[in-house]
Amino acid sequence: MVQNKNAKVINRRQFIKTSTAAGASLILAPHVLKGAKSFGVDDINVALLGAGAQGQVLMNACLKIPGIRFKAVCDIWKEYNQKRVYRLLGKYGHKLNAYEDYREMLANEKDLDAVIVATPDFWHAEHATACLEAGLNVYCEKEMSNTLEGAKQIVRAAKKSGKLLQVGHQRRSNPRYIHCYEKLIKEAKILGHITTINGQWNRAVQPDLGWPEKYAIPQPRLEQYGFQSMAQFRNWRWYKGFGGGPIVDLGSHQIDIFSWFLDAVPLSVMASGGTDYYDSQTHEWYDTVMAMFEYDTPKGLVRAFYQTITTNSNMGYFENFMGDQGTLQISESAGRAGIYREQSAPLWDKWVDKSFLNAPAEEKIPNVNGAVLDVRETVAPPKYELPVTFNDPYHKPHLENFFNSIRGTDTLNCPAEVGYETAVAVLKVNEAVEKASLVKYDRNEFTL
Repeated sequence: MVQNKNAKVINRRQFIKTSTAAGASLILAPHVLKGAKSFGVDDINVALLGAGAQGQVLMNACLKIPGIRFKAVCDIWKEYNQKRVYRLLGKYGHKLNAYEDYREMLANEKDLDAVIVATPDFWHAEHATACLEAGLNVYCEKEMSNTLEGAKQIVRAAKKSGKLLQVGHQRRSNPRYIHCYEKLIKEAKILGHITTINGQWNRAVQPDLGWPEKYAIPQPRLEQYGFQSMAQFRNWRWYKGFGGGPIVDLGSHQIDIFSWFLDAVPLSVMASGGTDYYDSQTHEWYDTVMAMFEYDTPKGLVRAFYQTITTNSNMGYFENFMGDQGTLQISESAGRAGIYREQSAPLWDKWVDKSFLNAPAEEKIPNVNGAVLDVRETVAPPKYELPVTFNDPYHKPHLENFFNSIRGTDTLNCPAEVGYETAVAVLKVNEAVEKASLVKYDRNEFTL
């Protein structure tokens, strides 16, 4: 593994500005915990294992959920992440302990109900397995692991322990996605015969993450936990052996939706990608990947295209499901959703009446210089809006589903077996890029 010699050491003011934005403005949002000191008998005692940017996003969402009591935070960056989260939670009435080593935390904290695992991907298998074996329920951020063997280990541990394991594919609990799956696709079959899917997650060029020199982790501790340098610790997602690159980090969210909405797993994938823009010495994983999946469904073959690039943010991220009667475009970003009826499809009035859809504005055929445009060629299909309003943090419903499942009032939306299927689907993409040829899936790979 190559360390990034060009990664920036930045001052504390610059670092707080960038890390606060990444952590969903935690420090600037004290309103999230109105009345949070009122803990009750149905509280769930939680530990946060991994207090980096993603761990803080999850914590921020938890702070808006009643009945969650943080009892511990564990992070190897004691100088910054651990201290920051410990102090913030303390301000809002959570009496907790701070740890560097998760094993010490599990040995000392005897009244935990659950652990949120938000450490780098290569640690997930070890951390999630240990927590399950300790008799705790686990919310594990995706990807389950950076290797299939690690993902298998987690599934087996969950089955053996009998505890709950929720994988952090948060769209599975998003009310807008649930509405589209249950009402539009399954019940109304509003798209008709789905033939094609495309999706993307495009991001602009970003500099390597820096850190204030005064808060650097001592070299012996870095090496103890598998890192060669602070640059590698801060930018672990770009290094092979730590994560799976953008296709895993970003793409797994959306490839998971492909499989969910089709009720199928892929037959094959072919992909093109490479480290085309960044320095391959410091960005070992591909910065650009374009993949084509094939799915076998009861109505026939579905081809699904997906791309993730990290050099341009055009059109952000979304998923498009296209059938012979309509198109569904959906994204976590509320402004990107819409359902478009093909001109040849039956009218959708009954679905509007049943509140499956909101009616579009009055349709008008454009007129340019007195000439009526050709409907078949130039007029976009009418756009129907989703009747579901969702303004909470993206991760909140998925965490609520996890906690309610612990209480016995709900069932998990993304248990270990479902998260594992997605891990199989997405980890194969890097293999397809490396081989520069079509890679077939063995259906037996998707189950243990």
